[in-house]
Amino acid sequence: MTAKLKSAVGIIIPDSTIAEQARELLLEHGNEFLYNHSMRVFLFSSLNAKRKEISYDSELLYVSSLFHDLGLTAHYSSPDLRFEVDGANAARDFLKGHGLPEKSLQLVWDTIALHTTIGIAEHKEAEVALMYSGVGLDVMGEGYEHLSEANREEIIGFFPRTDFKKKIIPAFFSGFEHKTETTFGNIKADVCAFMIPNFQRKNFCDCILHSPWSE
Repeated sequence: MTAKLKSAVGIIIPDSTIAEQARELLLEHGNEFLYNHSMRVFLFSSLNAKRKEISYDSELLYVSSLFHDLGLTAHYSSPDLRFEVDGANAARDFLKGHGLPEKSLQLVWDTIALHTTIGIAEHKEAEVALMYSGVGLDVMGEGYEHLSEANREEIIGFFPRTDFKKKIIPAFFSGFEHKTETTFGNIKADVCAFMIPNFQRKNFCDCILHSPWSE
């Protein structure tokens, strides 16, 4: 099992029972690549909170980070839902089993379900906006200029990117290649277009023009 780290770049990594069980689930059903990505997302999100002086629930952000891509794994993937929703449902069920209040369950659900929703997530609650920023930083380099070289090197030292740019797109695709229709209207349709020759995207305008209405 990957060694448990207590802190990095001045960020305390939650070690409660809930936090540790969430970590174990990711290690069991995911892989080291997703684990390292998820840990970087948590640390990047937390650093953004520190830089902007934003208050947040560290444990809920941590659990959200660990679950945010679990919907890509065979264990949690549904046949017909967006992978973000699969991960959000899994996290909600997990936390419900620990007796967390409904408000916390909904917050974690939103944090995971909206983590790829550009233009909305950044305007939601702190945890939702922070994890969206952490994902954006790790995947697309958004806010890279605010990350010091020392922090960047320390985080990557603990949680290596391991050819991340080349591996993350196929990793995404493997989680929803059996349900590409779920990418309609979201950025993961770009992944399908990248991975599938001559991929035909569902088109919103076609939906309007070919609707059953006569006019």
